[in-house]
Amino acid sequence: MLVNQIGHAQTKSNAAGSTEGVPISNCPSILNQNVLRLQDEKPQNLCQYSGKVVLVVNTASFCGFTPQYKGLEALYEKYKNEGLVVLGFPSNDFAQEPENNQQIADFCENTFGVKFPMFTKTAVKGESASKLFKELATVTKTTPKWNFYKYLISRDGQKIKSFGSMTGPQDKSFVKEVELSLNDKYQK
Repeated sequence: MLVNQIGHAQTKSNAAGSTEGVPISNCPSILNQNVLRLQDEKPQNLCQYSGKVVLVVNTASFCGFTPQYKGLEALYEKYKNEGLVVLGFPSNDFAQEPENNQQIADFCENTFGVKFPMFTKTAVKGESASKLFKELATVTKTTPKWNFYKYLISRDGQKIKSFGSMTGPQDKSFVKEVELSLNDKYQK
């Protein structure tokens, strides 16, 4: 597990001055990212999750770790009212997500009942990695080594911890880290 700090950058507001009710000026720079929602490919800005503990996970449908979807959904359901959000980013970087976005969405919902936010297929490593995953790699000094690699981002975006694929969402030490992040009074 790696722990790193990043600055809380103030960004310019868009024409409306906010994204989904969250002022852009209060958005941590790591979340100031535009992505496409998996189900309908509509643009989303991750600033809508400002003030929450954010768990970013690269996922795949045909991986030995794919059953982690169930644990991620359970974790999300248990802690979402306390401020946790899980963000799933399907990726074929490890050749285990050949499906298109609609097939991935159907698989996640029908097989594992995934309700947490999911986004379109995303490159998570190397030169073609998305801006979000490049920034996560820069801050933590680690890129996803396989599917279901996890990045836990504090409410203020200042602290990011990374967890390997072998760390499941129900792992006691991982759940403890999530709970500590949720309960950090200095980040609310």
